[in-house]
Amino acid sequence: MAEDELYRRYAARLLTLCRRYVGNTDDAMDLMHEAMIKSIEKMSSFKYVGEGSLYAWMRMIAINQALNHIYRHRWRFIRLETLSLGQLAEPDDEVIETIPVEKLLEMISSLPDLQRLVFNLYCMDGYSHREIGQMLGITEKGSAGILAKARGRLKKVINNYLNNNRLWRSGKIK
Repeated sequence: MAEDELYRRYAARLLTLCRRYVGNTDDAMDLMHEAMIKSIEKMSSFKYVGEGSLYAWMRMIAINQALNHIYRHRWRFIRLETLSLGQLAEPDDEVIETIPVEKLLEMISSLPDLQRLVFNLYCMDGYSHREIGQMLGITEKGSAGILAKARGRLKKVINNYLNNNRLWRSGKIK
């Protein structure tokens, strides 16, 4: 059946996308299934505009499902501690490439909801701050500020991870 083929081709990619947004595999699995069902139900409204357009359309449905999920469960605002982010060294790309992808996804998933959402929309899915602001009902500057906090928090988590791994490999942590 066509539905089975659609699921086989896109379910894993949509699950990864949903997991980035909600940070929880069980919720991501539910969202992926909801997005697949909605895609199948609304297939008559899909317009082919070239290679990759079906996945892009389904991706948009999955992102909207994730946004709706987050709105339904309310933002979990966490009081942002004051980080002295300017004092942290920027990890270089070569070092970051040594971090397993699963660990990086886990780090992104650990961000507070709003930071994770803006980070994913901007860095992973390529939306502009204007588009993010419209989607979330915030200003462009608000989106940029939230992204800066998310990047700062990730920088801190990455540096902690890298420092702990260096100490462990050097034998200073047993």
